[in-house]
Amino acid sequence: MGPSTQLKIVRLIPSLLDKISDKKIYPWTPFFKKELEHTIDKCNNSSAPGPDKLLWRHIKMIVKNHNCSSKIIDIANACMNLGVWPSHFKTSTMVIIPKPNKSVYNSPKAFHPIILLNILDKLIEKMIGKCLQFHLLSNNFVHPC
Repeated sequence: MGPSTQLKIVRLIPSLLDKISDKKIYPWTPFFKKELEHTIDKCNNSSAPGPDKLLWRHIKMIVKNHNCSSKIIDIANACMNLGVWPSHFKTSTMVIIPKPNKSVYNSPKAFHPIILLNILDKLIEKMIGKCLQFHLLSNNFVHPC
């Protein structure tokens, strides 16, 4: 079967996207200080630090400064507007933790790998997740059940 035959077959198969009605495209709503504060208030202070060695309690103190919080919001908005995720946010550290109550630790199954991300990365991801969840539910993109 040649490439032209494959192309004809693909055209005959109805696309799932053809059945979706056109929806209005909404621009991304920029983040505001209130969203940052609400997101950071829900964060647990007992999580382990990532490659940047910062904890949630450090970020909570930093966000109290208006200039610092506005810069974090600017970074988050720039990431969304430009469609770029900085390479600093992509770095992570893996920690291998032994599982409790194992009699022998000579098997990989006796350990649990944990990936630690940069704290600013986690904060912005949480803010994005909250916005997506709000828009999905408020526009009925997800069935309530």
